[in-house]
Amino acid sequence: MTFIVNAPFQPLPDLREVQQNNWAQQRQHLSDSEFYRRYHPAAPFSFPLDLDDIAELPLTDKDMLRTDQSVHPPFGSYLGFPSNRVVRLHRTSGTSGHAMNIALSSADALMQAHIAGRSQSAAGLGPGDIVVHCLNYQLWMGGLTDHLGLESTGALVVPYGSGGSELLIRTILDVGINAISCTPSYPARLEQVITERFPELTPRDLGLRKGFMGGEAGLDDPTFRQRLETVWGMQAMNANYGVSDFLCNFAGQCTDQADLHFLALDVALPELVNVNTSEPQPWRAGTEGELVLTNLSKDCQSLVRFRTGDLVRLTSTDMCQCGRTAPRFRVIGRTDEMIVVRGVNTYPSGVSAAVLSCPELNGEYRIRLTHKGPYDRLPLEVELNNSAHPSDHLLARLSHHIGQVLRLTVELKLLAPGNLPRSEGKTKRVIKEYLS
Repeated sequence: MTFIVNAPFQPLPDLREVQQNNWAQQRQHLSDSEFYRRYHPAAPFSFPLDLDDIAELPLTDKDMLRTDQSVHPPFGSYLGFPSNRVVRLHRTSGTSGHAMNIALSSADALMQAHIAGRSQSAAGLGPGDIVVHCLNYQLWMGGLTDHLGLESTGALVVPYGSGGSELLIRTILDVGINAISCTPSYPARLEQVITERFPELTPRDLGLRKGFMGGEAGLDDPTFRQRLETVWGMQAMNANYGVSDFLCNFAGQCTDQADLHFLALDVALPELVNVNTSEPQPWRAGTEGELVLTNLSKDCQSLVRFRTGDLVRLTSTDMCQCGRTAPRFRVIGRTDEMIVVRGVNTYPSGVSAAVLSCPELNGEYRIRLTHKGPYDRLPLEVELNNSAHPSDHLLARLSHHIGQVLRLTVELKLLAPGNLPRSEGKTKRVIKEYLS
C-alpha cells in the first residue's frame, strides 16, 4: 500500500491505475474482516476486483462503527490489523454520540501527515512561514495530525493547542508569527480577548497574514471570509477538511480557487449518493449528494463505502488553474444538522449567510431546538453589533429579512454583543436542548 508524493498533479487516468492497484492490495487486506462479513449478507462474501463495481456493496455508517466498538473494544472488529502493531490512538469528539477510538499504524500515521500537508501547501503555507497551531491536541485527530501536516510543508510550527488566548496573543507578538491554524470561529474569541486585555491593539496589529482553517462551516460564505480578511488583514483559507474516522485532512483550497480540492485520490475513493435513497449519483460537476468514502491504502480500521454525513456539491472535475487535477467540491451542510422547517431543508451554513447579510448583526448566532421536529419556525438567537440598539421595529425588520433569505418563518431573539459563548475549539451552532 502506498501514496504518490505528487498525486494531486497527476493525470486522472494515471491516478485511476494507482487507485486500482492500491485497491487490489486493500481488498486482500480486508478479505478476512469479521466486521464486513457480519454486515454484508452475501455468502460467501467477497469484495469486487474492479473499483468500478464497488457501488454494488452496502454502505457503512457511523452507527455501525459505534456499535461494533462497544461490542469489541477498544478498536472494534474492523481494526483489521494486529493490535500490537497499533502505534497511536486518537478519539473523536463524541459530540454526536459516544466518542470513538481511532487506531493508526506507523504507515497510517505517515500517510495521514503527508496527505494533510497537501492541503496546507495548496493553501499557501511553506518554508519561511511561522504558523501557530491552535487546535486541540488532547486525543483529537486534528491536533497532532494537522500539526505534522503543517510541518511537512516546511513551515516553522508553534504547537500551541487550545486555551490560554491571552498568552497566545503575547506569543504571536513575541515570536513574529505570521500564520494561524484554527477553526473559523476562533478569531472571534481572540477579538474578544484583545478588546478586554489589549485595548491598545487591533487584530491587525498581531501581524497574522495567513489563516489556515477547518473543522467548521463558515469560510464558504464570502461575507464571513471578507470580514475576517478586513478585521485581521489575513488571507483566510479553508485548508483543513477531513473525516476523523476515515482520514483526518484530505481536502483544502488552493490559492486560486474557493472550492475544496480532493487531494487524496491515490489513497481514497470518493462517491456521491442520494441522501434519501442512497443510490449512487453521477460523478460530474453540479451533482449534489452525501459524500461516501472508501480507503484504498490503510492498515487500521479501513472503511469501505463509509457515509460521511456531509452533503456536498461537486463543482468541477477539470484541471484547476493551480495545476492540480483533483476534483473540487463545496460542503453544503451536515445531514445530521439539517433542520426541516415547513418542508424547507435548512443548514447552519445557510443560516450563517443570512445572519451575515444583516449589517446590524455581528455574525454570531445559535439555533436552539427545545424539541424534536417537525418545526413550523426556526428558533434563532443572534447578537447585535456594538452600534445597533434593540427595538421592536428592528426585531420585526430582521425577522422578515432573514425569513425571506431562508424562505421560512424565523422566531428571532436579539442579544447584546458578547452574550453568546465564544469557543476556542469548534463552535456549536445547533443546540438540541431536548438531548441535554
